[in-house]
Amino acid sequence: MASGLVMVLVGIWGIWVGGDVFHVLIALICGLMVWELVRIISPDHPSLAVQLGAVSGVATLLAVYLPTGFALPLLLAPCMVGLGQLQHNRSIYMIFTLLVLMAGYGMMHVRDDLGFGWMVWLVAVVVVTDVVGYFAGRLIGGPKFWPRVSPKKTWAGTASGWVGAGIVGALFAINTGVSLQLIGVSIAVSMASQMGDIAESAMKRRMGVKDSSSLIPGHGGVLDRFDGMLGASVFFLMFAQIAAFPWGLG
Repeated sequence: MASGLVMVLVGIWGIWVGGDVFHVLIALICGLMVWELVRIISPDHPSLAVQLGAVSGVATLLAVYLPTGFALPLLLAPCMVGLGQLQHNRSIYMIFTLLVLMAGYGMMHVRDDLGFGWMVWLVAVVVVTDVVGYFAGRLIGGPKFWPRVSPKKTWAGTASGWVGAGIVGALFAINTGVSLQLIGVSIAVSMASQMGDIAESAMKRRMGVKDSSSLIPGHGGVLDRFDGMLGASVFFLMFAQIAAFPWGLG
């Protein structure tokens, strides 16, 4: 309970302050996620996990201060470094590391370019999707979404998460003046966050682990807590380029 509260407070503080503080916080989170990932897929090489985690965190931090054309190869570099160092599960490493670094890059640009409010919207959609989905799934029950990968996830909980995200989108649209299309965007971001959650669950199931680490007491690892943000942030990063968000919705 205490660790969860600390996590929330630090996150809110980082989003509120923004700038270099937020960049460092996101880079640290990305580095820790890659560290956990390597520990899962290559448990016999703890020093390599530290190295790749550090490289990933530094790459994420430096990328946000560079022009996009130079930032992109820098974000891909840790994927290539790991490809040359790992002996097994290279595909898993490349896919998830790319997802982690692009998600971090996306979140930093949402905060820098769109401001505090839209970063709160993105986080709120992911959190509400997770919370509403969890409680609705327990209360309603029904058919499982993908029992082999996520035994507790139900279709009722999954769909309820979409409804919760749509409500978040409606509230933000009403209070910001953008089009009610934001409801649909919020639901799509919700779906992307669930995809990130499912992808991480499938990876852990394949590797035979329950939690990405025990770094956060009572909550597992950083990757366990931010898997939804990975999918949501990467999806939103791509969508925002196409739609010139949020102005293109007005």
